[in-house]
Amino acid sequence: MTKKSTIQIQVGLDEQRVPESIEWTATDSTADRMNKAKAMMVAFWDGADKTALRIDLWTKEMMVDEMADFFYQTMMTMADTYQRATPWGDQADDLRKFASDFYKKFEEKLKKENP
Repeated sequence: MTKKSTIQIQVGLDEQRVPESIEWTATDSTADRMNKAKAMMVAFWDGADKTALRIDLWTKEMMVDEMADFFYQTMMTMADTYQRATPWGDQADDLRKFASDFYKKFEEKLKKENP
């Protein structure tokens, strides 16, 4: 039998079903308690239907600047994954450049709002 690992995600919801808390744990983790998070993105690839199935959640406490950081870091790690999984490092570099430009635009908007 092959080894299996379980990832457990618990989402606390308010009366309007808006996430108030996100906690997760994994059987291979060294942590002995649930880990807190303000946001999460999970994607699954359905090979039969050739579609991506996604779960994107964030809590009320997630700030706009944190969301920009989260997206930037997610895009950068997606580029790393794409580079490891395919022979097309140039496209991974394109994604990294897009992520950097995305974050620079966010910083410019923030400066305009808070001079």
